[in-house]
Amino acid sequence: MERESGEQGVTRVLFCGPHFPASQDYTREYLSQYPFIQVDEAALDDVPRVIGNYHLCVVKNKRFDSDIIAQAKQMKLLMQFGVGLEGVDIDAATKNGIKVARIPSDVTGNAASCAEMAIYLMLGLLRKQNEIQTSVNQRKLGEPVGETLFGKTVLIVGYGNIGIDLAKRLRPFGVKIIATRRSWCLNSEAPLQSNAGLDQNGMSDSLVDVKGSHNDICNFAGEADIVVCCLSLNKDTAGIINDSFLSSMRKGALLINIARGGLLDYEAVARHLECGHLGGLGTDVAWTEPFDPNDKILKYKNVLLTPHVAGVTEHSYRSMAKVVGDAALQLHAGTSLTGVEFVN
Repeated sequence: MERESGEQGVTRVLFCGPHFPASQDYTREYLSQYPFIQVDEAALDDVPRVIGNYHLCVVKNKRFDSDIIAQAKQMKLLMQFGVGLEGVDIDAATKNGIKVARIPSDVTGNAASCAEMAIYLMLGLLRKQNEIQTSVNQRKLGEPVGETLFGKTVLIVGYGNIGIDLAKRLRPFGVKIIATRRSWCLNSEAPLQSNAGLDQNGMSDSLVDVKGSHNDICNFAGEADIVVCCLSLNKDTAGIINDSFLSSMRKGALLINIARGGLLDYEAVARHLECGHLGGLGTDVAWTEPFDPNDKILKYKNVLLTPHVAGVTEHSYRSMAKVVGDAALQLHAGTSLTGVEFVN
C-alpha cells in the first residue's frame, strides 16, 4: 500500500456535521501528538464542496451518494464512527477505489453501551419515568405504581453484538429471553446453562431461552412483554415494525428501539399508542434526526425519547476514536488498515 498523504505530507481526516461532537473531539485529542494528521469537521452542506481535500472521512449521519463520492478524488477510506453505514453508496465507493468500513461494536464497548441504554429505557417505561417527574413537580409521594423487570419476557429482534450484550445484562433480572437471528432454525428450545461457552460463531446461544429465525418475529411478539429492536437498517428491515407486527404484540407490551429509527413505521406506532394497544415506546433513535421536540408522539406519557446517545459513552467513544486515529496513522504510513471492519 502506497503512502497516501495530503499537502506537505499531511493526512487529512474529515468529520461530517455538527452532531456527535465528541467523535471528532476525542479523535483530535488522540492524534494531538501527530502533527502530520489533520482532523477537521465540516457542516453537512459544506461536505460536497470540501470533500476533495480529504483522505479519510467519518460520515456520521451524512448521506454519501454517488455524486458526493465522485468528488472525493483523494479519498481512501470512508468509515462510520460506529456500525451504521446505510447512508453510504457502497457500490459507488467501490467503483471509485474507496474502501468503506465500520467500527466493530464488540471491541469498543459500543455494544455494551447500547445494551445498557436498552435497559435504561425498559426501566424508565416500567417505572413510569414521565409520571414520576409529574409526581415530583406536584409534591406527591408514593405514586405512580410501577412494574418490575423481574418476571417479564423480553424479545430481542436481531441477536448480534448488541443483542448478545443485552441478553448478558438481562439475565440477572430474572427475565425470560426470546431472540431471533436469521441464521437460527425455527423455534428451537435452548436450555439455560450458566457455565456454557460460546457457539461456533462466538455468540452466546445459551443466554436465550427460545431461539427463532427472522420469520418468527410476529409469532414471538405475541409472547413478549417487551420487544427490543437491535436490527441493522437495510432494504429488508426498513419499516419492519409495522401494523402487522404491532398488532401481533401483546396489548400493553413495550417497544424499545436502540438501532435505527427507520425500522419503525412511524404512523403505525403512533396509531398503536393512540389506541392503547402499545403499552409504551422507548427509543434512542428517530424517524428524522434531530428529532422535532414538538412531534405529536411526545404527547404520550408512555413515550421516552433520548437523542441518539445509546453508544455515546466515555468508554465507547474513546475506544472508537482510537480506531479512527489508528486508521489515519496507518493510512499516512502506507501500512495495512487494521482494527476496522470492511464492507467492500
